[in-house]
Amino acid sequence: MKKEYIYIEETDSTNRFLHDYQSAGEEMTIVYTDFQTAGRGQGTNHWESERGKNITFSILTHPREVLITKQFILSMAGGLAIKEVLDTYTEGITVKWPNDIYWHDKKISGTLIETSVSGKCINNCIFGVGININQRQFLSDAPNPVSLYQILGRETDRMEVLESIVERFDEKLSLLQEGGSEAVRQRYLQALYRREGFHEYIDKDGLFKARLQTVEDDGHLVLEREDGHLSTYAFKEVQFRVKSEE
Repeated sequence: MKKEYIYIEETDSTNRFLHDYQSAGEEMTIVYTDFQTAGRGQGTNHWESERGKNITFSILTHPREVLITKQFILSMAGGLAIKEVLDTYTEGITVKWPNDIYWHDKKISGTLIETSVSGKCINNCIFGVGININQRQFLSDAPNPVSLYQILGRETDRMEVLESIVERFDEKLSLLQEGGSEAVRQRYLQALYRREGFHEYIDKDGLFKARLQTVEDDGHLVLEREDGHLSTYAFKEVQFRVKSEE
């Protein structure tokens, strides 16, 4: 797939930049920056990133034949792309539903996906990503951040990581367009944080233990409680109780 890379030293948001950007026909546009003044995660979450130390970027692509009802497959593809690249640097990388990337019980990457539709299918997809690469210390009140530097004890080439992720994401999109959505879905399920065993979760009724059953095509998480009851959750309806966040 043809690609266009755009570097901006500083911007409020790479996602917003791509919302306003008129591409020259490239199938994939990637904008990356050294610093975002208004970087954000899901909901009202803020993403802490030291200037020039990490990777903050967004990818604009135009997936074909992805139904609105199954758009979460794009999140699965993006999460897998990041995980597979970070796997080449360290062990212990998983995808925490819906689309955070964890190293053991610590968060190394977050994403914000925005889509527009045409008829029953996705027209444009903006995949915004922040990855902690070379930051040595985190100063915000985020409960459990970690960087690749803290894991490896050395700095990593940021562009090398970025370009590798773009290539993996491109591969996943090609697989989807060739009818391989089930293969992507199965790889995503195998990559999930807490994919085995019973763990603690919190919903509107309080703390409970459950094990991960599956993630549905529309992105809902299905948990099996200790009594065998299945509970289905949309994003923000359930929280993972993580030890490092206590």
